Amino acid sequence: MQNTPKFVFDKMMETDYFSQWLGIQLLEISEGKCVLEMTVRKEMLNGFAILHGGVTFAFADSAFAFASNAYNKLSVSLTASMTYSKPAKEGDTIVATAIELSLTNKTATYDVVITNKNTGETVALFRGTVFRTSRLVIGNNSY
Repeated sequence: MQNTPKFVFDKMMETDYFSQWLGIQLLEISEGKCVLEMTVRKEMLNGFAILHGGVTFAFADSAFAFASNAYNKLSVSLTASMTYSKPAKEGDTIVATAIELSLTNKTATYDVVITNKNTGETVALFRGTVFRTSRLVIGNNSY
């Protein structure tokens, strides 16, 4: 069906060139949940040879976007914040798990936990809130 979470993910990824550049792989998608995986590459590192905070944030933001739009209701970020816990290094595989905390007709809030698959440690914690528009991601009144 054209409005399933996986179909919405695929449609969004068609033109999400930054998520494509990140090299993310989808592990799981459902309404209000998304799990992504990514391998840290050399060009993602900062001057201390650890994963750049902006790349970490962007990875979490992608999981947040896919989870919040999985209902096929176009949702855009209102606010987001991140706490960085442990560094990730080149070659590490990290996993972002976005989970819905609250959902109303107009807003939804999500937590995204990023873990290092190699060490099991939490790399970062992200919390974001979206505005849920009246438009569809896919359908008659889509963007």
